[in-house]
Amino acid sequence: MNDRLPSGILVSALLRRVNDAGGMAMVLAKGHQQAGSILLILNDKGRFDGFVEPGRDLSGNPFLVSAGPGHIDSPAEVTAYWQRRRSRDPDLWVIDLDIPFAQRVAAETILPR
Repeated sequence: MNDRLPSGILVSALLRRVNDAGGMAMVLAKGHQQAGSILLILNDKGRFDGFVEPGRDLSGNPFLVSAGPGHIDSPAEVTAYWQRRRSRDPDLWVIDLDIPFAQRVAAETILPR
């Protein structure tokens, strides 16, 4: 038995949490409802803060892994990166978050405890 919640439920919980906290969350690409990977685009007041995705460390503990290029100058580069990822993984969810401390909010919401 798998102890992981379906991706669609995790995404719904994250969208609700961000919106309830006064931020903005948007699904840019829907992935597989049960087992799709999740890529998060982090923003704070419209300023790009990076990409993260759920992962596990060597001990099996969940955490958010930095993803994508280290330095991005334009929204077009952000879009190009997630679209390249999505072209290789059509089951990938792409979620854009715009809220202060977006990474913390995401970790508290979608990572198992």
